Amino acid sequence: MVPVEVVGVRTHLADDEIVVLLLDADAALLVPILIGPAEASAIASAQAGIVPPRPMTHDLLRNALVAAGAPVDHVEINRLEDGVFHAALVLASGRHVDARASDAIAVALRFGCQVLCSAEVVALAGVEVRPAASEDDLAQFREFLDHVSAEDFETGQDPSAEGGPRAS
Repeated sequence: MVPVEVVGVRTHLADDEIVVLLLDADAALLVPILIGPAEASAIASAQAGIVPPRPMTHDLLRNALVAAGAPVDHVEINRLEDGVFHAALVLASGRHVDARASDAIAVALRFGCQVLCSAEVVALAGVEVRPAASEDDLAQFREFLDHVSAEDFETGQDPSAEGGPRAS
């Protein structure tokens, strides 16, 4: 099991599908899990620190587990079968409670506990993270833009002349 960060909930506009993204920073892999709108709302509201006036389902589960003296220690995304992610709430007692991955993540956020993912699941479902430009790269590009002018791109050739690039 490897620790993953719950990056957040995103909507894929082309397919109108909602995913929760888990990041394995050490492997630089992002695991997208397809979820429903209710679970997306539960995850996003927990990440934003929104406390509803009355407990929603995941809040109720958290409150019931705390009242029963069985808080969640961590969550495990433990397997991927036929495109379905399986998870477990791991209670402080060590007992495992079977859960959907989306529900387990929503509960983990309410407990402030760690989300772990099977290394095999990360390897199977993970997508490589492309690093963003560094601050140094951006600073160099800004410097270039501050000092560049149209004349810097003149070649002295008429673009429509023989041998030059042609507009199509």
